[in-house]
Amino acid sequence: MTPRDPGTVLRRALVAWGLGHLALGHVRAGRALLVGEVAAALVVAWLAIGLADSSGYLVPFIAGISFVVAWAWQAVDAYRRARSAGATTSEPPTRRSPAPAMAWLSLPLLAWGAGFWLVGAQSATPAAVLDRFVTAWSADDLTDGWRPNVVQEAEAAAAALGDGLDRFRDVRVSIVGRGDRRATAVAEAIHYQRRPTRFLGVFEGSELAPVSDAVVLTLELAAQSVRLPGGVDLGAVRWELVDADR
Repeated sequence: MTPRDPGTVLRRALVAWGLGHLALGHVRAGRALLVGEVAAALVVAWLAIGLADSSGYLVPFIAGISFVVAWAWQAVDAYRRARSAGATTSEPPTRRSPAPAMAWLSLPLLAWGAGFWLVGAQSATPAAVLDRFVTAWSADDLTDGWRPNVVQEAEAAAAALGDGLDRFRDVRVSIVGRGDRRATAVAEAIHYQRRPTRFLGVFEGSELAPVSDAVVLTLELAAQSVRLPGGVDLGAVRWELVDADR
């Protein structure tokens, strides 16, 4: 196996950008790709730190996918250059298929595609914030990330519902008003009432419909402007739960 073997070149290119081109003797292109990889990785990290949990979450997500696509592109380019160079020499072609090597790129693609959503878009909308709040509230785990006034009112409202985690079973949380920068949600104690229905206007039936008994908690949310590290403003916002009242 020689450095010009297409399979070897491809595997080197998959380790880091530009290594395949360096193996072929394309020093300028190889060095440029190595520098480009570092720069691109820093840009993706910069975007993710600033925007991952905001309304601009798609920007870092697409940037990360583009990074992996560029990784694959430069590896394929190095492989094609090696094939072209091998066609004019007496070197035997590689017997190993490049497909298994390229399949390794599915790992960072899956890691980014799945791992990003563990933190991505958590504060992108009022609904996303409410989902996190209700999960923590119903588990009696309002410890981190929530304002003290919100925690105080939420815990008092929970105490008024009774004891045990099943006290939230008949509580409905919904958004009742939303503007560009503000939103209001309410937690209501409800019961279910059976009411008659008709299917196709002919067949009689019934369904259970929720009926509100009382408002347990009123929640106020606000959109805060988000700036990237360094003060760059792309117009993204991060929604926060700013106030609560029983």
